[in-house]
Amino acid sequence: MKFQLGILGATGYIGSPYRKEIRECPDDARIVALNARRQDRLQAAASEDGAELFSDDWRQVVNHPDVNTVLICTPDALHHDALLACAECGAHVFCEKPIGIDARQAWQMWSAYRDRDRAHYVPFWTRYFDAFRRAREIVQAGTLGEVRAFVYRWQNPRPAAMPFTWRDDADISSAGSIADVGSHSYDTLRWILGEEAKRVLTHADVITPAKPDLGEVDLEEALTWGNAHAAGDATRTRKGTAFDYASISIEMESGVVGTLVLSHAPFFRKGLAPELELHGSDASLSVDRITGDVRLLRPDSSLETLAVLPDEGLGNRFKKYVFPALRERADGQSSEHPGLEDGYRVQLFTDAAARSARQGEWVELARVGAESQ
Repeated sequence: MKFQLGILGATGYIGSPYRKEIRECPDDARIVALNARRQDRLQAAASEDGAELFSDDWRQVVNHPDVNTVLICTPDALHHDALLACAECGAHVFCEKPIGIDARQAWQMWSAYRDRDRAHYVPFWTRYFDAFRRAREIVQAGTLGEVRAFVYRWQNPRPAAMPFTWRDDADISSAGSIADVGSHSYDTLRWILGEEAKRVLTHADVITPAKPDLGEVDLEEALTWGNAHAAGDATRTRKGTAFDYASISIEMESGVVGTLVLSHAPFFRKGLAPELELHGSDASLSVDRITGDVRLLRPDSSLETLAVLPDEGLGNRFKKYVFPALRERADGQSSEHPGLEDGYRVQLFTDAAARSARQGEWVELARVGAESQ
């Protein structure tokens, strides 16, 4: 099966590297149609990809007669309608996380594909890093005994002078850092531990000072400008409204407890401490994606380095993971790769965490639709 691709959000920070990887897989896929809001970039991308159609109207891409697979790489608030349109016309779909603006949307999106012979994929890339795969193997082997607690730090600092983008806008972003990096970290936890969260308690805020306001710039432009300028170089500034910091206490269904610390603020610098700690009745484990170190600490204080697997990237993610996963699901097979159900489960968590931040109290993860009956 060859994938005939339509790509929504084709020229942005996410869409552009995806397109490059896809171009490297001519036996697996062909880029047919592109959508983006900026015509100058869109025309250049279409020429680069050899696309038949380029348009600022995503419906033209989804409904193109030659397109059988759609990549949705647009801002969070724009996923829902496009994905339901893909389901209606029978296309396979790749949807960026968070898949919707809330869990109700995510439920509708998963339901649209759950009982069809159309394939779906959600890119929770952290599952594929060797250090985290090794950690999961260790937990599943019972080396830690009964896992009882965890600490997970996901800090993705942005330049202090980085301008305002849609990711800072609560009307477009699904819960800011809670949904952006929190979705990756929570999916990694549930994948390693094999269970879901029961309830959460969140403190979240916007702790980055007002940002330069350069108008509608994308993340790549914002990062480039922010790395080249000082915070006071812009005359106009705009305070973000989407959370850029969160500390989330979590109780899992089995009683395992832990904390997530999430941040895009410029002064939370990664690399100082391991990202993930897992503490069990027999041993504790730390995982550092930056260095690749996986360390096991036993009750007698003996420390063993089990693997040193530095983060060298994931290679061509479409060749290695996305296309095989889509083929499995298109053939009616189960797949170990993340899909829309995982997107929905993660959205339940991010919804509860954001609601807890607003209410200042513990919030249980809700269930939506038929699942709640």
